Amino acid sequence: MDLLRWLFEAQVPVGSSSLLVREVVGNVFGLLSALGGMRRKVWAWPVGIIGNALLLTVFLGSLFGDADSATLLGQAGRQIMFIAVSVYGWRRWQQSRNDGGTAVTPQWASGKERLGLVAALLIGTVALTPVFARLGSYEPVWADAWTFVGSLLATYGMAKGWVEFWLIWVAVDIVGVPLLFSAGYYATAFMYVFYGIFTLIGFFVWAKAKKDEKPEVETVMPDPRVMR
Repeated sequence: MDLLRWLFEAQVPVGSSSLLVREVVGNVFGLLSALGGMRRKVWAWPVGIIGNALLLTVFLGSLFGDADSATLLGQAGRQIMFIAVSVYGWRRWQQSRNDGGTAVTPQWASGKERLGLVAALLIGTVALTPVFARLGSYEPVWADAWTFVGSLLATYGMAKGWVEFWLIWVAVDIVGVPLLFSAGYYATAFMYVFYGIFTLIGFFVWAKAKKDEKPEVETVMPDPRVMR
């Protein structure tokens, strides 16, 4: 109990301000999850869920005693979404895990699927911006909505094994980093900068894995009745 209380109350002084320990720990778990995802390991999902649960308490700052912290509903909502989609991805990767230990074979999304991802990102951002604004999310609200929708699509794409999901994360980071810096969530913002580099590496790793994939050849034994 004391450890849990310390986790929620502890802060790390940084200059004239401070960072919440649980924000730092949550992002470390997120980084480990990303590393596991790049290697296509099933454990990436439960590790990510732990980080999401911690960050949920961070972005709902006003509800957890952090009166001076900005409430980012999109960031908080995406942690809940992460947990839900991660359960789906965890189960899907467990079912498809092969003998080599990797849980999914990377594949390129079809043209129709790519168009659907772009349309969902744009339409979802437009639709959720007024909702988040009414609920009191931090300005600019559209950026909060963008990171929420993009994160949902990227996590879903990871579960499906689409190589393009890494590029969606890049689009999320480009908008999310300035938003987090302006809101004062410096630990998460710096982690997003690192994520941006990491996601580009992940994209090329998955693309190479797809390129190196050996096609499956079905071998059919000849019918001895026709070999006379």
